[in-house]
Amino acid sequence: MSHKDYKAIIKPFLSDKRYQHSLAVADEAARLAKKYGANEKKACTAGILHDIMKDMPPKEQMKLMTKYDIVLTDVERSGQKLWHAMLGAAYAENELRIEDHEVLNAIRYHTTGRAHMSLLEKVLFVADFTSSDRDYPGVEDMRRAAENGLLEALLHGMTYTIQDLTDRRLAIHPDSIAAYNEAVLEYQSII
Repeated sequence: MSHKDYKAIIKPFLSDKRYQHSLAVADEAARLAKKYGANEKKACTAGILHDIMKDMPPKEQMKLMTKYDIVLTDVERSGQKLWHAMLGAAYAENELRIEDHEVLNAIRYHTTGRAHMSLLEKVLFVADFTSSDRDYPGVEDMRRAAENGLLEALLHGMTYTIQDLTDRRLAIHPDSIAAYNEAVLEYQSII
């Protein structure tokens, strides 16, 4: 399928704001992919599709997760904002017939991150933080970090996520902790 096809597919699933966000993330992912040597087409595809399930009501998400045999951990069950990433990857694989595991993993881990992230996974994770539609306290710092390097941006994004979750006394996904620890250790080894 073409990017035009994917844009048409996601439109009915999303609010206009979320649809525009997905397009902005796709553009930013393609830009970062070009800058850091990832596959631009795959980055754009993952960006378009990354939030396809985000606006779906929780009960509908749960039904589809059951259909796709997604078993949630206690942390995942408590973190409803994590569901769309797991479900989006499963939907892309099962319904859109995407077989590229790089694209599927980028969608799957764009919210939590994980240890041993691929270049494409890092690109999408950062693009979701830095897309042109984003306007949150610290977004300009995150954008500067993305220009300095993916490792710096990944570490900045993981720090932001973990601080936000601890401030709100919410569970932190083990994949996020693993991604943070790996990024910190890598960062320390190069400074």
